[in-house]
Amino acid sequence: MIRKSYPIYFAIAAIVLYTIFFVAPGVMGIYYSFTDWNSYTTEVNFIGLDNFKKIFTSNTNYVGFIENTLIFTVSTVILKTLLGLLFAIALNEGIKMKGFHRVALFLPSILPMLVVGLIFKSILHPATGLLNETLRFIGLDVMTQKWLVDLAWAFKSIIAVDIWKGVGYIMIILLAGLQSISKTYYEAASIDGANGWQKFIHVTLPLLIPSLLVTTVLNMLHGLKVFEVVYVLTNGGPGDATDVIYTSIFKEFSSGNYGMGTALSTALFVVMTILGYFVIRVMAREDDQ
Repeated sequence: MIRKSYPIYFAIAAIVLYTIFFVAPGVMGIYYSFTDWNSYTTEVNFIGLDNFKKIFTSNTNYVGFIENTLIFTVSTVILKTLLGLLFAIALNEGIKMKGFHRVALFLPSILPMLVVGLIFKSILHPATGLLNETLRFIGLDVMTQKWLVDLAWAFKSIIAVDIWKGVGYIMIILLAGLQSISKTYYEAASIDGANGWQKFIHVTLPLLIPSLLVTTVLNMLHGLKVFEVVYVLTNGGPGDATDVIYTSIFKEFSSGNYGMGTALSTALFVVMTILGYFVIRVMAREDDQ
């Protein structure tokens, strides 16, 4: 096979385009996060860390939005991973119609979140929604709830919808990881007298760490930048009880507070970068052991 090296100037056009459309806007966004840029005046003044101080001040709503984002992220990472792993293990065995079940579980993950949100907004409607109507039909009226407008249930409903949509994608990644594990490991474990649980702990789980690393990082990044499911189902309501960082960014830009909006974006980018780095380091260290 003949390898041909191309001159560096062949990449100049791509580098220029990447700089114009990605690097430059990012740098400008970081700069504007330190300003009072807004739609009410043409003047843009440098205000230092004032926007960031406001974000992390306890008497503002932004702390609550950050807490909601973290709760959503932790909940979806744990539940998607556990359910995805459970489904992957089940569908890796010789059960009937496993191809059909794989497709059925994976299908929601390819649907646009806007479509999923509109469907579940109808299903979870307190008066005419399919879920409450079904509960009433089978005589379980006491279990009916105002799923998307009750403070106790709105955020939980959002988390449940996101898990329903995304668990199939996680399952497919973990299923691929399971199928890459050689059966000789299990045969050796059986010879040593290991039972099913011991095989899972000492064979399956350690060899599945690379796949778990991928799903954990993907889930974490998805959770931190969640927007569509919250916007479509509740738009941050009731009140601002289900607002997350990205819906807050959207509302800041919509109201003309561009400096605060870019500050929120910058803060989230830094958090995502730091958390992603540490998760990869920790998981990679476990994989090396």
